[in-house]
Order: sequence, then structure tokens, then C-alpha cells
Amino acid sequence: MHTATADPEPATRPKPPPRRISVLGATGSVGTNTLDLVARNRERYDVVALTAHRNVATLARLAIAHRAEIAVIADQRHYGELKAALAGHGIEAAAGPEALVEAGGRPADWIMAAIIGAAGLAPTLAAVRQGTTVALANKECLVSAGELFMAEVAGAATRLLPVDSEHSAAFQAIAGSLPEAIERVVLTASGGPFRDWSKAKIAAATPEQALCHPNWEMGPKITIDCATMMNKGFELIEGYHLFPVEPHQLDVVVHPQSIVHCLVEYRDGSVLAQLANPDMRVPIAYALAWPTRMATPVERLDLTRIGRLDFEPPDVERFPALQLARDALHSGGSAGTVLNAANEVAVEAFLSGDLGFADIAALASETLEREPGASGTGRIETLESVLEIDAAARRLARSLLGRFGVAGLATG
Repeated sequence: MHTATADPEPATRPKPPPRRISVLGATGSVGTNTLDLVARNRERYDVVALTAHRNVATLARLAIAHRAEIAVIADQRHYGELKAALAGHGIEAAAGPEALVEAGGRPADWIMAAIIGAAGLAPTLAAVRQGTTVALANKECLVSAGELFMAEVAGAATRLLPVDSEHSAAFQAIAGSLPEAIERVVLTASGGPFRDWSKAKIAAATPEQALCHPNWEMGPKITIDCATMMNKGFELIEGYHLFPVEPHQLDVVVHPQSIVHCLVEYRDGSVLAQLANPDMRVPIAYALAWPTRMATPVERLDLTRIGRLDFEPPDVERFPALQLARDALHSGGSAGTVLNAANEVAVEAFLSGDLGFADIAALASETLEREPGASGTGRIETLESVLEIDAAARRLARSLLGRFGVAGLATG
């Protein structure tokens, strides 16, 4: 006769060793929200590397608070300031692009890849090549170099966890499903601050207006991308690389409340959706604790208080950036690389007052038309080829800026 043995009491069970984690892009919204969750669970995580672009004060404060092994500032001009801020704390300081890549490659169990823009590609690839777990919040890795990036993920047997709220939602709704069972993956979009604006009014929008997102708190670059809906177009490209679907199986629906983050339709007529209040700590926590779940301080969802959930199709006439991204997805090859580079140039020009809002998409469109690498036939076999196409597209986009100006071709 066998006697059942009760499990040990929770207090007596051995605790797993802390997970070693790094945060690439620690001072942005995703990075700070990640570290907010880490601070609430200090016994579960040891911080290895933290990086930032040029925000020395915040980077130093976070590195000291989390007892990081190394802090890296991308802008080499701030190295002395960072080193001085960390003096006496036993934290290594480093600076420059090579140091960012080294930080991404430092042995860790889990790496948050949250560096904005194409600048995050090389450090994130270094993280991927560790063959560990990478939480991906950098859209440009998949938009600019999706095939190359996913080949590296497969080659290193890296576990890739999407952090965008929409892709995290899809990841959860698809979990365990056979690819052939999926009919459609529908990403939701808030519609941004200009959802109800006329085309003429949108064309005259100022940076201050575009930066007022109705639901999410994010950095300026991604907030502008949400206002143009380029961000949602980029998410379609990401979804193609992340999930077992073809381009025609990806769609977008505007959902102003940002409560439903994705809907996955199955061939039996079922639709699975993930719902949560619009707080990035929800998808970050899912990635940080995966395959389990962790407690968060996020406000709990009360559908009776919300009362209604609205959905409408996107308007590509008022938001042409979404169609540009769709076209780039269907073109394949290096079209996404060119689109991303041109968009980064355009957003920077808009924020500095040198380009009208409607001309963000117009400049990206003209760059796609003129840049040979955007034909879809460009082969992306190495990081170097991605960076070459990216640089060429940026040069072209900057050369075209003078044709637009604040009045612009699209608005004039």
C-alpha cells in the first residue's frame, strides 16, 4: 500500500534562484514599467545590464536602485557624466554602440529589448544569440529585418516573448492552437488622438496635439506613430513574423477604449480575445513571469463600469500610413527596412517642426517609391545589409525633406 505524501508547505518549499535580467532601453516607458515590476519582486530578479540613449540621470538612478552590474549610455559624450554618477556604487559604466551590443550579449536569463528604432537591432540580435529568453518591445527588429531576425531566433533556440500589448494578447489567445485552426488575427487600434478629426484638420495637427494619446503613456516616437497609425501598420508586419499566419490573415480594427487588445478568429467560428485596462505593465508582467503569472498593481477591469466596447474599421484615406505598411508587408524583402528608416526621419522632422503631420506618411511613401531597396527584391541576409539599406533610405528621406517643409506637398 502506498501512502500519499502531502506537498511541503509553501513556506518550506525551496525558492528558485533569482533570474538574471537585463533591460535594453531602461529609461523609456517600457523599461521603467519593467523595472517597476522588478522592484515589487526584488527577491525574484537580479539586474545585470541597463542601457539608455542619453538620459544619464535616470539611468544612474535605476542602476543604483537595482544594483545593476553595468550601465551603458549610447551617446558616448555622456560617458564621463555616467561614470561620475555611479562612482562608489560598484557598477560598471560604459558608452557607445559597441557597449550596447556587449550589454545585450551579457549572460542573462531574460532580456527586455526596448530600445526604440533601428538602433535597437544590433543589441537585440546580441541578446537573441545568447539562446535565452528575449522579451521583444522593439518593433523595428521585425519591421526592418524580420526574416533575418527570426532566423537568428530559430538558430539560437531563443524563446521570444512579444511585449506589445496586441501581440502579447495574440500570443495568449493562440497558445496551444494548431496553425491550420487560425483564420484571422485582428489587432486593435485606439485610433489615436485624431480618430474623429477630418483629413484637413489632421493635416494641420501640431506635435503637441499628436503627443496627446487618449489611452497610453508612451515615448514621443511611438506616440506619433500611433497618431499616424504607422505603429499599427508596423504591428501587422510584426504579427506576420511572430505568428503562423499569412499577410491576408492579419487585420486591424479601431477600438477606442483599448480594452480588447487582439481577437483571434478560428475556423470553427470561435473568437478568442484578451482584455485588460490599457497599462503596459500587463503585457510586461506576462513576459517577465512567463510561463507563470505575477501580481501587478494594475487597476482591475470592470466592464460594468465601462458599459460598452466600440469597434470600427480603420480609415486609410485619413491615415494612409497604415496602407503603406500593408503594402510593405506584401512586398516583403527590404521594403519594411526602407519604410521604417523613412518614417524615423519623418517623425523626427515633424517633432522638430520641420515637417507637417500629413507629410510623415507622404515622405515615407515617396522614399519607398524612389529607393531601389524598397522593391521587395532586396535580400536581407546579414545585419550589415540591413544597416546599409537603412542608411541609404535615411539619406534619401532627408534629401526629400526640402520638397515638403511644414506646408508640405501632401497638405499644399
